[in-house]
Amino acid sequence: MGDIHPTPEPAVIDLHSHTTASDGQYAPTELLARAAAAGVTVLAVTDHDTVAGLAEAAEAARAHGVELVPGIEISAFIHGRECHILGHFLRPDDEDIARFADRLRLEREQRMEALLERMRQLGYPVRMEHVRAVAGDAQLGRPHLARVLVDRGWVVDVKEAFDRFLGTRGAAWVERFKLDGEDAIRLIRKAGGTATLAHPGSSRMERLEIRALAQLGLAGLEVLHEDHNPSVRQKYLALAKELDLVPTAGSDFHGEAISAEHRLGSASMPPELFARLKARARA
Repeated sequence: MGDIHPTPEPAVIDLHSHTTASDGQYAPTELLARAAAAGVTVLAVTDHDTVAGLAEAAEAARAHGVELVPGIEISAFIHGRECHILGHFLRPDDEDIARFADRLRLEREQRMEALLERMRQLGYPVRMEHVRAVAGDAQLGRPHLARVLVDRGWVVDVKEAFDRFLGTRGAAWVERFKLDGEDAIRLIRKAGGTATLAHPGSSRMERLEIRALAQLGLAGLEVLHEDHNPSVRQKYLALAKELDLVPTAGSDFHGEAISAEHRLGSASMPPELFARLKARARA
């Protein structure tokens, strides 16, 4: 009788997650530990507008035997509509990325001050120290303020905070710095990465916007996402094929306290598609 070899576990490739460097619940070390426990074999850490968590994430990934894809998530605009662009395989020490992150940190602080002033005008006495107590050293973002509102009992959950106050139609909405989609893609590609449009269904991106981004150098389309039902996935899978974009997968994990429905490894892509995306970075 010949040798019997165990069947290898299937790869779980999750290209969208967040840490406390932006608006995630867990520090990079804890995130990678949880990813390994969940059976994730490849994880991209894609914090909003920063790469501050990647050095710690890389060390933790080595310790847990997880392949780390260094990344970022950049908010940008195409045809006047907001879109989120994921950068994968980029060099964390790229000087332009560092300058961009510094600029966005200042912009986020200024925007947060304006949001807090709006909230005080609405009768909710929240101050910057309350938000920093939640955010720590992370890039400030609306989810941090949303958690303060939940903690103080002014809203039931983060969703209500955005619906009533912090979303584009909320009572405390403040416009943000607008980066053009072309500039976001150029920034990512210059740092050696590939650009992928995140959760196009949630962002209500249609063929016109996605085609424009593809012409600007977009490489991937996040088809498999927790917020996409089967019909939405089929729609964007067809668009990815039409526009020669690599269909990708991401849980968009922030932590159970922030979005319980987004679980690590809940969206995964075949290794051959991951290899295609990686090849585009090398090209």
